[in-house]
Amino acid sequence: MKGYLSEPYKRVLVKFSGEALAGEKGYGIDIDVLQYIAKEIEGVHKEGIEIGIVIGGGNIIRGVAASKGGVIGRTSGDYMGMLATVINAVATQEALESLGLYVRVQSAIEIQEVCETYIYRRAIRHLEKRRIVIFAAGTGNPFFTTDTAATLRAIEIGADAIIKATKVDGVFDKDPNKFADAIKLDVLSYDKALHDSIKVMDDTAIALAKDNALPIVVCNMFKQGILRKIILGERSLCSIVK
Repeated sequence: MKGYLSEPYKRVLVKFSGEALAGEKGYGIDIDVLQYIAKEIEGVHKEGIEIGIVIGGGNIIRGVAASKGGVIGRTSGDYMGMLATVINAVATQEALESLGLYVRVQSAIEIQEVCETYIYRRAIRHLEKRRIVIFAAGTGNPFFTTDTAATLRAIEIGADAIIKATKVDGVFDKDPNKFADAIKLDVLSYDKALHDSIKVMDDTAIALAKDNALPIVVCNMFKQGILRKIILGERSLCSIVK
């Protein structure tokens, strides 16, 4: 399946981890990484692609980690994590707007002074008007990851695919950072990902994607221009779960 070209996606949702924003520091927001991501999104936007974005909050706080030890409850920890995603969303909005792009942040929890509240019809209208929409605060509910939130938003806005931007070139049969003979899986089924516990996304997100026939595209976000190439049809550069 090497080198084949497919139809371009017209509307996508790109999922970035919060940890990616931290860069080598491992915490907070690395401005150089933020600017790099903004320029990659700009390259996609110039092709006329409608773009939604979800960013995790792990560079600031993760609900599961915050609730360990029993001082902070899991529900409160998850809400803290949702607020972290809002911080990342606003930072990304600023970086994209510095490039002259029009951006809206929509939050699943109401924070009127900072951003819009999520309304899916309004989100779709923004996309139709060539605005980039960043979806923050997960699903608005504890016990759900931003992977699940990204999949849910992708389905709601009618995205052609969800693109999970990671640090590796796709899905492998074993960890490519540990095993030199790791084999990249160009295409795999939702069932295989679930049955073999291949952590493309969490199981809830994969099951939701399966139920709605939403392709999950996994690629290396740190290869310059790769998002644009994949979205335009060069799918040999990634792995696809479908």
